[in-house]
Amino acid sequence: MFGKLTLDAVPWDQPIIMGTGVVVALGGLAVLGLITYFGKWKYLWTEWLTSVDHKKIGVMYFILGIVMLLRGFADAIMMRTQQAMAANDAAGYLPPHHYDQIFTAHGTIMIFFVATPFILGLMNVVTPLQIGARDVAFPFVNSLGLWLSVMGGALVMISMWVGDFSATGWVAYPPLSELKFSPTTGVDYYIWALELSGLGTTLAGVNFIVTILRMRAPGMKLMMMPVFTWTALITNILIVAVFPVLTVTLALLGLDRTLGMHFFTNERGGNAMMYINLIWVWGHPEVYILILPLFGAFSEIIPTFSSKPLFGYTSMVYATCAIGLLSFFVYLHHFFTMGSGANVNAFFGIMTTIISIPTGVKLFNWLFTMYRGRIRFHSATLWTIGFMITFAVGGMTGVLLAVPGADFVLHNSLFLVAHFHNVIIGGVVFGSFAGMTFWFPKVFGFTLNEFWGKVSFWCWLVGYWLAFTPLYILGFKGMARRMNHYDHADWQPYLLVALVGACFIGAGILSTLIQLAVSIRDRKKNRDLTGDPWDARSLEWSTASPTPFYNYAHVPQITSIEQHWEDKQTGRAGVMPATFEDIHMPRNTGAGLIMSVFGFLLCFSIVWHMWLFAAAGLLGMIGTFLARAYNRDIDYYVPAATVERMEAERHALLQKAA
Repeated sequence: MFGKLTLDAVPWDQPIIMGTGVVVALGGLAVLGLITYFGKWKYLWTEWLTSVDHKKIGVMYFILGIVMLLRGFADAIMMRTQQAMAANDAAGYLPPHHYDQIFTAHGTIMIFFVATPFILGLMNVVTPLQIGARDVAFPFVNSLGLWLSVMGGALVMISMWVGDFSATGWVAYPPLSELKFSPTTGVDYYIWALELSGLGTTLAGVNFIVTILRMRAPGMKLMMMPVFTWTALITNILIVAVFPVLTVTLALLGLDRTLGMHFFTNERGGNAMMYINLIWVWGHPEVYILILPLFGAFSEIIPTFSSKPLFGYTSMVYATCAIGLLSFFVYLHHFFTMGSGANVNAFFGIMTTIISIPTGVKLFNWLFTMYRGRIRFHSATLWTIGFMITFAVGGMTGVLLAVPGADFVLHNSLFLVAHFHNVIIGGVVFGSFAGMTFWFPKVFGFTLNEFWGKVSFWCWLVGYWLAFTPLYILGFKGMARRMNHYDHADWQPYLLVALVGACFIGAGILSTLIQLAVSIRDRKKNRDLTGDPWDARSLEWSTASPTPFYNYAHVPQITSIEQHWEDKQTGRAGVMPATFEDIHMPRNTGAGLIMSVFGFLLCFSIVWHMWLFAAAGLLGMIGTFLARAYNRDIDYYVPAATVERMEAERHALLQKAA
C-alpha cells in the first residue's frame, strides 16, 4: 500500500536536515497557531485561498517566490560556506551527496519557484489593469495555475525530510538522472515537482495570451498597449511554445525511471543527447521568459521617475518581438562542447551574438529616456540603474561565451556560474524588487518604506559583485563548477570573498523582510489616497489604491498610448462618472486548490510507487474538475448601487488628498 515509503526514508542521521525540519515545523505550528488565535481561518479561505481576483493571485505568487527565496538562499549560503572551507586537507562540513542535492535544489528552486512566481505575480497584478480589463479571461484557470505551482514547490520542500532530492544538477542530464545512476527518489521528486509547476505555468500562459488579445479596453490597439503588456504577451507566447516541451521531456525521463523504458538510456536505443536538445529547447527561451516581463517593468518605471515619455516605443515593441523570435535559435550554445560540429556551433554562436542587439536597443532607449529627464532617485529607480549596469556586464560575458572557441575553455567552469547569476540577479531579481516596489501601493493602498528599500538595494548590489566577481576570476583560473572540495590553496581567498558577498545578499533579503514589516506597521502614515503616488503615466494608475475587486467602474475608452497621463493633462482624470451599471464578476472557488492538493497526492504517490494513493489522487483531480465543469453558479453581478458607493468613497479620498 505504501510502496517504497518506510520510516527509513526520513534521514534521521543527518543533523543539518533534521534540525532544519524541527525549525520549519515549529515555525509552521506558530503560524497556524496565530491564524487560529486571531480567528482568521474563514477570512483566509474566503478572501485568499479561494480567490480568483488576479491581484490577490499575483500577491500569492509573490509570497511563494519570497518563501522559496529563503530556502534557495539557505542552499546558496551553505554552498558558499562549504567551498570557502573545503581547501586542501579540510573536507568542509557537507557530505558530498548532500552537497550535490543542495546545488541541484538551489538551481531548481531559484528558477522554477522564485523567478517564475515573481514574473507571474507581476503579470497577474499589472496586465489586466493596464489593458482596462476587470480580470483575466479564465479566472478559475488562474487560480488552478497558482496552486499547481505551490504544490510543485511543496514537493521540493518535502523531499528534504522524506527521501532525498535530485543530485544531478538543475537540468538533470541523463545518464546520471537515469535509474541506474540515481536509484533513490531524488530525481523522481524533481520530475514530478516540475511537472506540476510546469502545468500551472502553461495554464497561465494560455490565460494571459487570451486576456491580452481579447480583453483590451475599447480603442486599445496592439501598438497602443503599454510596453509591460507587450512583454507579457511575448513572454506567454514563449511559455505556451516551450513549456509543453519540458513537460514531455520530463515525462519521458519519468517513463525511463518508472516503467523501465529507454528514451534516454545508454542502451537499447536510448539517446541522452535527445534529452539535452529537448531540455534546452525549453531552457534558453525560459531565460527570456524570466527577463522579458522585467524589461517591461523597467520600461514603466524609467519614464515615471524621469518624468518623460518612453523613448522609442515602437523600437521597444519590435525589439521585444525580435528577442522572442530569436530565443528559439540560440539554445545549442549550452552544449557547444558536445560534438555538434563546427558549422552548427558557428550558426548558434552567431545567433547568440545577434540576440544581444535588440537587448542593446532596449538599454539605449532606457538611457535616452533618462537623458535630460527630471530623475527622482526612488528605490525603484535605484534597482533599475543597478540592473542596467549589472545586466550590461552579464550580457557582455554572454557574448564572450557565444564564441565556441572561448566556450570550450570556459564551459562548466565558475565563469559560467558567474555569468548566469549576473543576468538572473541583475535582471530578474533586481527587476522583481523594482516592480514590487513600484506596484505595491496599487494592490495594498500604501507605499513601501523607502529607507529599507534602499538598504536592500545596496546590500544586493554590493553583495552580487562581491559574490560573483571572484567566480569570474576562478573560472579563468580553471575551477570547475559544483566542486565540494579543491586542492588549489590559491583559490580559497576568492571563495572567502564570495562568501562575504553572499552574506551581503542575505542582508539584502533580510532588509526586504524588514521593509515589508515596517511598511505594514506604518501603513496609515504611508497610505496612498490618490491612486497615483508616483505621478505615473499608464492606465493602471487611474484607478484607486488599493484597486477595487472590479478594477474599473466603467471600462476605459483608450485614445492614447499614455492614457492616464493624457487624462491628467486634459483634466479628465479622477472625474466621478454620472451613472453606474451592474458589473459582471467571477465567483470565488476552491476547486483549483482542491485539484492541486489531489495533484500533490498523485505525484508524491508516483515518487514512492504508492499506486493506490496515486489512483486516488488522479480520480480526485478528475472528479473535482468535473464538479467544477458542471457547476453553473460561477459568476454574479455587483449591483450598480454598490459600485457607486465604493466610487463615491474613493472620490472623497481624492478630494481629501487634494
